[in-house]
Amino acid sequence: MYQILVVDDDKEIVTAIEIYLKKEGYQIHKAYNGVEALQILKKMPIHLVILDVMMPQKDGLETLEEIRKEKSIPVIMLSAKSEDYDKIEGLNTGADDYITKPFNPLELIARVNSNIRRYTELGAMQAKNEHNTYRTGQLELDDETKKVTVEGREIKLTATEFKILRFLLKNKGRVFSISQIYEHVWKEESYAAENVIAVHIRHIREKIEINSKEPKYLKVIWGIGYKIEDF
Repeated sequence: MYQILVVDDDKEIVTAIEIYLKKEGYQIHKAYNGVEALQILKKMPIHLVILDVMMPQKDGLETLEEIRKEKSIPVIMLSAKSEDYDKIEGLNTGADDYITKPFNPLELIARVNSNIRRYTELGAMQAKNEHNTYRTGQLELDDETKKVTVEGREIKLTATEFKILRFLLKNKGRVFSISQIYEHVWKEESYAAENVIAVHIRHIREKIEINSKEPKYLKVIWGIGYKIEDF
């Protein structure tokens, strides 16, 4: 049974989310601030976090920064704010997805299921039987161990970053549009995905490139999309 941590200072929202997700078969852990959330994450094998932005003691962005120091589990940010800036700030900090309040319960469930599916498909919790390694130049991705190295140096990616890189690296030399990348990784129709993909691409570049402003591996083809160079 997958375990989900729901973190929000509004107890009614936490209870509502708990009801929705328990019906889907998930085990729910509850926290009402970032400090409590981090304590639970140290003790329990959490598979996904739903994390509110505005909270006392330690807000959602600060909590997410701490989570990303140790874990690559999916994190869905939850906030009453709907402006692109707030979404991008959450993604910049390492969030995998973003839902604004008030939310549709069916959308919440769909996003949780989608993120859990991506996480398990990556083998972050269980090793795959089939060993696949993809490489170009000195960039290498091992799809069994989920290890990415550049010039022998190991790179830590989130689950979403890993899947984007794996998709592009498996198809190195080919250019993919933002919609194609989004639909492959998120397994849903692309809608206003430009900012989401742009932020994840920037994070990947910052991690795999020696100079992210002059990338060697991950290239943008203006007006078309992105590709991994084939060396």
